[in-house]
Amino acid sequence: MSSQQQEPTFTIGELARDYDITPRSIRFYEEQGLMSPERTGQNRIYTGKDRVRLKLILRGKRLGFSLAEIKNLFELYDSNPNSAVQLETMLALTEQKRAVLRQQLHDIQMLMSELDDVEGRCREELAELKRGNIV
Repeated sequence: MSSQQQEPTFTIGELARDYDITPRSIRFYEEQGLMSPERTGQNRIYTGKDRVRLKLILRGKRLGFSLAEIKNLFELYDSNPNSAVQLETMLALTEQKRAVLRQQLHDIQMLMSELDDVEGRCREELAELKRGNIV
């Protein structure tokens, strides 16, 4: 370490362990252009920025964003870190995800209602069978 404070670096194994994913997943994100670690020979050297990106990738996936959408957000941020366009894009994507989730929730509620109806009819018919009222 020189007299200046050096930024901490991480190995692929450390990041994989920290985020409970496989090194293969991290390499895949690199192949998709979402991360670009420095290299020393065959070794990848990850910085704090790479660590933050990985955290954002995983959060984005958890929220239902595609890797292409995440990459687009990263590109907007890289071109202008304080971009209103990036924030507007994120808001639009968020609203789209909410609309999809609302529809899925509605569909699930409808299915649950149908299952309740089927279950009720089955229970009634089974009760009638046990009482000997249906032949």
